[in-house]
Amino acid sequence: QVQLVESGGGLVQAGGSLRLSCAASGRTFSSYAMAWFRQAPGKEREFVVAISWRGGSIYYADSVKDRFTISRDNAKNTVWLQMNSLQPEDTAVYYCAAGRPTYLSGTYFYNLRGGYDYWGQGTQVTVSS
Repeated sequence: QVQLVESGGGLVQAGGSLRLSCAASGRTFSSYAMAWFRQAPGKEREFVVAISWRGGSIYYADSVKDRFTISRDNAKNTVWLQMNSLQPEDTAVYYCAAGRPTYLSGTYFYNLRGGYDYWGQGTQVTVSS
C-alpha cells in the first residue's frame, strides 16, 4: 500500500514556474513507477510525465516536453515536478500516481492511467495570463 500526498500547487503568472512535490508513504515506493497526471475543468485526466522505478527512463507528454522536469529520490520517498514557462493551458489539478507500466504487445506504456494503482488527492495549479 502506498499513500501519496502532493504539495506545491498555487497561482502563478504565465511564464512563471512552480515545483510540485509528491511524498509517498510505504516501504515499496522504490519499486513503483511514478507519474503526474492533470485534469482541467471539464476535461479528462491526462498524462503529463512518468519516471521509471529507478529513474532511468522518463516519458513526457508532448505538451510539456522541454518545460517540465520530473525527478525522484527513492531514499526520500519523494518525486518532484519542476514546471517552467507555465501557460494558462497548464491550469489543472495535478495528481501524483504510483504503479507499474502497462505491458502491451511487447511494449511498456507509462502513460496509461490503468497502470497506476495509487493516487494522491491532487494539487491545484492555476496559471494566469
